[in-house]
Amino acid sequence: MMSPVTFSQHPTWGALRWLFVFRCLILLGLIWVFSSPFMAPVIDKGNVRISWFILQCYSLLMLLGGLSLFRQRPQRVRQVQIAIFIDIVVYTLLMHTAGGIASGLGMLLAVAVAAAALMMEGRLSLLFAAIASLAVIAQQSYSVLQNQPLATTFTQAGLLGLLFFTVAVMAHVLYRRVRSAEALAARRKVDIDDLSKLNDFIIHSIHTGILVVDGERRLRLLNQAALDVLEVKQFRRGVALAALSPELDRWLARSNVSTPTDWLLHCNRREIRVSPKPLGVDRANGIILYLRDNQEVMKEAQQIKLAALGTLTASIAHNIRNPLSAMTHASQLLAENPALTDDDRHLLDIIRRNGARIEDTVHSVLQLSRRHQREPAQLVLATWLEEFAAEFCERHDLDPATLQLRLHSTAVTVNVDPRHLHQIIANLCENALIHGQRSGQSPLIILRSTGIAGTVQLAVCDVGAGIAPAVVNEIFNPFYTTKTNGTGLGLYIARELAETNGISLTYTPHEPRGSCFLLVFAG
Repeated sequence: MMSPVTFSQHPTWGALRWLFVFRCLILLGLIWVFSSPFMAPVIDKGNVRISWFILQCYSLLMLLGGLSLFRQRPQRVRQVQIAIFIDIVVYTLLMHTAGGIASGLGMLLAVAVAAAALMMEGRLSLLFAAIASLAVIAQQSYSVLQNQPLATTFTQAGLLGLLFFTVAVMAHVLYRRVRSAEALAARRKVDIDDLSKLNDFIIHSIHTGILVVDGERRLRLLNQAALDVLEVKQFRRGVALAALSPELDRWLARSNVSTPTDWLLHCNRREIRVSPKPLGVDRANGIILYLRDNQEVMKEAQQIKLAALGTLTASIAHNIRNPLSAMTHASQLLAENPALTDDDRHLLDIIRRNGARIEDTVHSVLQLSRRHQREPAQLVLATWLEEFAAEFCERHDLDPATLQLRLHSTAVTVNVDPRHLHQIIANLCENALIHGQRSGQSPLIILRSTGIAGTVQLAVCDVGAGIAPAVVNEIFNPFYTTKTNGTGLGLYIARELAETNGISLTYTPHEPRGSCFLLVFAG
């Protein structure tokens, strides 16, 4: 919304101070003029004494005006009126002592009238022009009555009065135009300020990092998303880009930004996707850099693919499961035929095995669309883990020693969806059964709970070969698997369900060997 444009009451105290300075300069000029030896032949000695008396009185009045201005009394308009009236009287008297209109001092009256028109916003400007004209005519009449030799005609006095009115009108018109231009400029400034605030709000609300540098690679704009990507808390305009991110500065110095090609930049242990956009035909005009964490870009792309896949699978699940069930049932009936050869039974095993894989894949993908249906409950973690361990060992026909519980407390509670937690731990334990054992050795799964800094942590560890460092960043990606019969969705679903319940799921190597998945529950 546009802010209202307001102006202070005219004349302002600042304008009055400038008027006072201007009048002081005129006073100094008059003192110099009347003290100059060149005026001696023109002004007789008697008039010189009168002129100096007038200047002394004028100086005293100026001093009183300065004190009134300092105390800001009387009101501003009243001070202007008094000052202009005094100037008209003083300039008229000095003009008379200097020889009348022929002295040229009558132009000072025009200056006083113009000052009145500007300071009073046109109010009373014609009145002061009329007073100045009457003062000139009165001075001319007095000179005629005194039979002074330098007295001029009334025509020149009338022309000078006409000049006063002309100056008053023109100063008033000029003042109105200046004020109109000032008001328009003020409104444009408000519009520009509002647009600038709106642009800043929009730019800082965009989740894509935006960084603008000039031709000398100095910062001009940086939104919050860019600060997060570059892991910087704040910045100052005009600072060199190298001070903010040396890697980005070096990349920008050697790259060709004229072509709209995305680049991958390694900065602060992160992979950043940089999209340059020149602001002109060359670097001198500046460059806009769009910054995004490449992992976030890949994650968004995966989310879109999985959302489309989940929607598609949900719509055709029954069309897949119905014929799949028929195929599985037919293979079971066919396997009961005693006349089957070994080759036929091998083919039936292939049908049953791949049918089970299809069923698992459809079931896993359908879980993606239902992962946000959270129904939290307060669980005693130790009791829940004991029940889970018993059920898991029974379902997989495992020795109870295979799944060990190491709990630091039996009274710790967590707020989580029991179904989601069961699926998370089950996926991790099943993953440990498959990948977490060495050849010739029995599998071992350890569930260890700890409490650190007010948070509850649960670790699911095994003693297998561990995960190679080169693929650690890939294990939570969907459809990533090292087994030919796996779906690659187990760890991905586990992390998605963990995030839905406010749980952090990360991987760390298990010492001295093996893998460990750590769940940190929200406090």
